[in-house]
Amino acid sequence: MGLRAAVRSAGVGGRAAGGAAGFSGVFLIVMSLTFSAGAINSYNATPAPERTEVGALVVQWDDDGDPATPDRVDWECSGTMVDRDTFVTAGHCTTDWSAGVRFYVSLDQDVQTALDSAARAHPGDPAAIGAAVGVEGVAHTDPAYPGPSADPHDIAVVQLPATSVAARWTFTPAVLPTAGELDALAPQQLDATPFEVAGYGTQEAQRGPGGQTHPGGGVRMKAPVTFNALNPSWVRLGMTAPQGNGGACYGDSGGPNFAALDGTLVLAATTITGDGPCYATNVAYRLDAPAARAFLAPFVTLP
Repeated sequence: MGLRAAVRSAGVGGRAAGGAAGFSGVFLIVMSLTFSAGAINSYNATPAPERTEVGALVVQWDDDGDPATPDRVDWECSGTMVDRDTFVTAGHCTTDWSAGVRFYVSLDQDVQTALDSAARAHPGDPAAIGAAVGVEGVAHTDPAYPGPSADPHDIAVVQLPATSVAARWTFTPAVLPTAGELDALAPQQLDATPFEVAGYGTQEAQRGPGGQTHPGGGVRMKAPVTFNALNPSWVRLGMTAPQGNGGACYGDSGGPNFAALDGTLVLAATTITGDGPCYATNVAYRLDAPAARAFLAPFVTLP
């Protein structure tokens, strides 16, 4: 899954036509190809209007090198507000863009409809579309990204003007984990811990006359997932339907994986990768691990 949304086939305010290369191998992190995380799977998933701290990363970029043509504007990834001005997402969501890229964050429940409306209101004006949908911020990617598969440092933040965010949306920032909080749990405790993934991504693979596609996306959804395995930098979460799970897909990159710990919903990890069809496993980057905490420390107060 390097679950960044596919590069859109439409122009300003356009949306993806089908699935992009993305969630392709359990540790396939975006490097030579553009991968993306999509919408939350349709099975066992529900809308998440109450998860007001979860937002979409909207990107404005030039994809043809021609300044005379309008830039593209679209949602590409998911993420989470962890204080009044800090949006946490994946490092592969904020890198490998053309010069002059601009990043916006939207906390709308349905960012795709907002983009479509803004495109109609501001045809050919990508900056106006971006500003209509989100609040512009400055992205900071972990300078060690991309690291090795054991720890790719696949994390970034977008720093936003807090007053502008507060003027548009009301939210309670997510609770970050303490250092090594998942490590402190016994295997039986991890197995019993409820996990929930959220994001704006696409649905699981569907087969049609044109081949495999990933429909949907652009609406904030949530789904239950279950613990599978714990590694020093990763938590793997099962998202198989027969077990009552949903899961992440393309466009969910950078989005939250919450864990219910001691009665508190904690932002334990962020979606990074998984299997291509979005059926089996979500591989999420742990925020209680040393590298993630070291990166976040300058931007947010850590517990």
